[in-house]
Amino acid sequence: MNNILLYIGIDDTDSSSGMCTTYITCVIISKLKDCGFNITGFPRLIRLNPFARFKTRGNGATSFKLELKSNKEVDEVKKIVLENVQQLSVLKDERTNPGVVFYHGEITPELQEFGLETIRNIVTIEDAENLLNSVGADFYKFKNGRGIIGALAAICCPLNDKTYELLAYRIPENYGTPRQINHKSIVKMNNNTYPDTFDNLDGRYIAIEPHTPCPVLYGIRSENPEILNQAKATVKVLEPVERFCIYLTNQHTDMHLQKVEKISDMEKFKCYIVEGIVRNRPYVIEGGHLIFTLEDKSGQIECAAYEPTKQFREFVRELEPEDTLRVYGGIGEGVTTKGTLNIEKFELLKLADVVITKNPMCDCGKRMKSAGTGKGYKCPKCGEKLGEGKKETIKIQRNIKEGFYETPPSARRHLSKPIIRN
Repeated sequence: MNNILLYIGIDDTDSSSGMCTTYITCVIISKLKDCGFNITGFPRLIRLNPFARFKTRGNGATSFKLELKSNKEVDEVKKIVLENVQQLSVLKDERTNPGVVFYHGEITPELQEFGLETIRNIVTIEDAENLLNSVGADFYKFKNGRGIIGALAAICCPLNDKTYELLAYRIPENYGTPRQINHKSIVKMNNNTYPDTFDNLDGRYIAIEPHTPCPVLYGIRSENPEILNQAKATVKVLEPVERFCIYLTNQHTDMHLQKVEKISDMEKFKCYIVEGIVRNRPYVIEGGHLIFTLEDKSGQIECAAYEPTKQFREFVRELEPEDTLRVYGGIGEGVTTKGTLNIEKFELLKLADVVITKNPMCDCGKRMKSAGTGKGYKCPKCGEKLGEGKKETIKIQRNIKEGFYETPPSARRHLSKPIIRN
């Protein structure tokens, strides 16, 4: 018989306090290789809608594919995969609901569209289950099985744009302890490989190092897989590394964003690219968040640069009414029924003219003062007088230029495309 190309998708195995679906997938791949099975290509890491209501932590699902010779081998692979998902998933967490999908068949346009929907919209367990049944896929649900949504998406999501990430994993004994990475070596790695690798540093902040008790020791993002081995060789760690894995991903591609022509067409829990005019000067609310309103002919929406975006807020602070923007971001709950657009980056398309008016200058070099309502101006030095309507208009030099502005790596969403990749 012809070889069977089997796709395997896994999702929702981690929890808010630990574990990682990429780690579980890496372990499974290692065990399958030890049993002599042939994994083809890179495993995939697909980040889903960042505003999905039910998610554990990074909202990332994984998949990989194998070439198998018989149905017996298919059964053996399924057994290994399901046993390890059962054993390693954080099933005691009420938000953890793993799903595993096995599929051998064509990745049809319908399947690809489903993959995009999971990134740009809210998809239900029933939506996924109906599609899985219609294409004849084999799937397994642990608890309520919400993970089948991401598991299927990780298999079928199209990757017209893509990046890679090398993940290094800790030994279990070190979970929850401070990571032991030589930070000078990360600076050296960044100097040697940037921009082929990116988002390694954010000032003194080490962006490749997680700050959760998960199995990941560090993760290096890149444009191509070849550079990752050079990067890995440069990074020095002072603790054991259990294993490494390189994933093909949709991270940093802006795949979650949809271009929309009118603000009135935007909906909560979706991510957009939208143009509009700044209506009011940004103002600070409790917590250090900056808020302003963007509007077009169809309506308006509240926009926010949240405190964790740090210096990005300084660019937002420079915006003025009538500035023309193209804003990239997603809509969360907010304080209005429309929700709040969380800004990931913006392009300042056109600067508004900001002017102030001052009393006229006297020929003697002194600025005049008002002589009273309707009485014009009088020089306090020489007594020279001028009539009304002689105020001087001065254009203020802006502290911001037209162009792109983005959140720093420490605050960047997994899917948000950094300017360096444009």
